[in-house]
Amino acid sequence: MNPQIRTTVFYMAAICVLCGAVLYFIQWFFAPYLFALGAAGVAVCFLTLPTRDMDFRQKRLHRYNIFAGLLMVFASALMFSDRKEWVLCLTVGTVFLLYSSFASPSDKGDA
Repeated sequence: MNPQIRTTVFYMAAICVLCGAVLYFIQWFFAPYLFALGAAGVAVCFLTLPTRDMDFRQKRLHRYNIFAGLLMVFASALMFSDRKEWVLCLTVGTVFLLYSSFASPSDKGDA
């Protein structure tokens, strides 16, 4: 997948996840569908990222991202069954994403 397309899909999926989570609390009927669409988009973006040129640390952080994407998909399944544990799954996935975003090396080439 083209990196620009992957980035655009990721941004749109992240917005869908955020809107689906917020709209779920106001009891909107389509909120779980919007959340599931976004969670699937995030998971697909992480699963299609090539890891061939990554070092050990980047691969480890990428596995955290994959696990966070799968937790979001699992959270959407819990959301469809009206269970409140989806909040816990989403929180754990968000913590993994937050950790990997701060721990990943920057591409600016700090020299």
